[in-house]
Amino acid sequence: MNPNPNPVYMPPPPPPPPSGGGVKIPILFGSVLALLGANVYLFLQLDKTKIEVAGLKDSMTREISGVKETSNVTTATSKRYISELKDDLEAARRQAAMAAGQAKVDAEKKAVELTAKLEKETKAVQQQMASQITEVKQEANSANTKIAAVSSEVGTVKTDVANTKTELDKTISDLKRTRGDLGEQSGLIATNFKEFQALKALGDRNYFEFTLPKEKTARRVGDVMLQLKKSDPKRNRFSVDLTFDDKTVEKKDKTLNEPLQFYTSKARQPYEIVVNSVGKDTISGYLATPKVQTPR
Repeated sequence: MNPNPNPVYMPPPPPPPPSGGGVKIPILFGSVLALLGANVYLFLQLDKTKIEVAGLKDSMTREISGVKETSNVTTATSKRYISELKDDLEAARRQAAMAAGQAKVDAEKKAVELTAKLEKETKAVQQQMASQITEVKQEANSANTKIAAVSSEVGTVKTDVANTKTELDKTISDLKRTRGDLGEQSGLIATNFKEFQALKALGDRNYFEFTLPKEKTARRVGDVMLQLKKSDPKRNRFSVDLTFDDKTVEKKDKTLNEPLQFYTSKARQPYEIVVNSVGKDTISGYLATPKVQTPR
């Protein structure tokens, strides 16, 4: 070990005791010994501290060296990583530039294709619209022609209706009244189909046409039942049974166009049957009933 570069300070010896101090000498001697012991202890502690400081210095030197080495390695690794990142970034930039250029080319190509397709479809739509407009014009012309024809037909129909009304009025004026088989004054009666249509047009009563063959059972006409019993076409005579209100009435040996009158519980006015045609085992005519059904 190297000698201490800083020697311990040694205090000067105390002054000689005054004469006559026999007790003070031992005390002084003890103090000197204590001081020497303290210096030795301090010297030993200082030496120990120096050793510890030197070890700590060596340890710190080694740690600093390790840190420097680690730092150097880390710095080199970081530089290499940064360099790789720069290379990757440059490569990515080049790829992005290439991709952007290709995308631009593809977009321009797609735009050209879409423009051509749009022009083609627009031309097709224009042609279709032109064709449809032509068809609409043709249909309009046809419709105008039809309207003109319909107008002409309407005029003809109006003329026919006017003529029919005139004929109907004349036919109605030709209708006649007569007394029925019950002696009651009959309403207007029809003797043929034309007069029957005129009679229905008046609408004074309800009318039911019938053709009645000779059968074993009765047929319903309106709200009554009719059964032909006998017909004589040579004499234009016939016999029928009428069933109404749960009773049957015989009309025997009646003539053509003679009103057959009978009362029912449904109305105050009589029902009338007029036969316009008598054939072999068949008759044809109509049943007239009151429009207002007022129970008797």
